[in-house]
Amino acid sequence: MNQYSMIIQWYDEDRLFLVTIPEFADRVMMPCTHGKTRSEAIQNGEEVIEMYLEAWQAEGESIPEPSTLQIA
Repeated sequence: MNQYSMIIQWYDEDRLFLVTIPEFADRVMMPCTHGKTRSEAIQNGEEVIEMYLEAWQAEGESIPEPSTLQIA
């Protein structure tokens, strides 16, 4: 399982859950995927993360580091 963040938000106009991956925001147009259900959106988000990581690795590009929550 990857350690990247996903923000899942309901978009009433299209009646879809939209997925944003904060660590990819400066390299990928956001939102990057969607789903008709929350579960579908999460699955699609995980697939998009894998797709980008594989592509960046194959192209020799740098891979963004996953964010970690810092609790003081």
